[in-house]
Amino acid sequence: MLDNSIPTDSCLVSGATVSTDIETLYCNHHDWLQVWLRRRLSSAVDASDLAHDTFVRVLVSGRMPNAEQSRAFLTQIAKGLAVDLYRRRAIEEAYLAALAQLPENLAPSAEERVLALQVLLLLDTALGSLPSRVREVFLLSRLDGLTYSDIAQRRGISVATVRKYMLRAAQACHCVLNSPTGTAP
Repeated sequence: MLDNSIPTDSCLVSGATVSTDIETLYCNHHDWLQVWLRRRLSSAVDASDLAHDTFVRVLVSGRMPNAEQSRAFLTQIAKGLAVDLYRRRAIEEAYLAALAQLPENLAPSAEERVLALQVLLLLDTALGSLPSRVREVFLLSRLDGLTYSDIAQRRGISVATVRKYMLRAAQACHCVLNSPTGTAP
């Protein structure tokens, strides 16, 4: 007997009517969304994954679009997930390129590489949740090695504001690294 609580790709549920909004949304738009994503990503596998993740995001959020706005709603979520996918891959590629520059005897183990990449992705999530000015100040300090007064002068803000932004960025990084879900509050 077919379980009516799980939508199928064809959405033909043996004579039973689809009972929930998410099932209806899935049935009406999953195939379209997957084709739309495949065209943009040039990868059937990535398109399938992101289509699935889009509906999971809708399900978890509990927000349902109006019928007329369903595709726009799903497209907005899918675009955000695609940006996240590309950002994650760019971080991974940059990390692997940096590792390739290390002498073999200093290279981390496979387990250490995975853990470091997970931390980098969490920090990217934390920094991505911040306003751009706060993120820029943090990156100028931590990546470019600028002093607070140099940053203040370059950005046209006070040193006190730089301190405030640095504290905010550090708190976001701390929260995401210590959160069981790996998300910033």
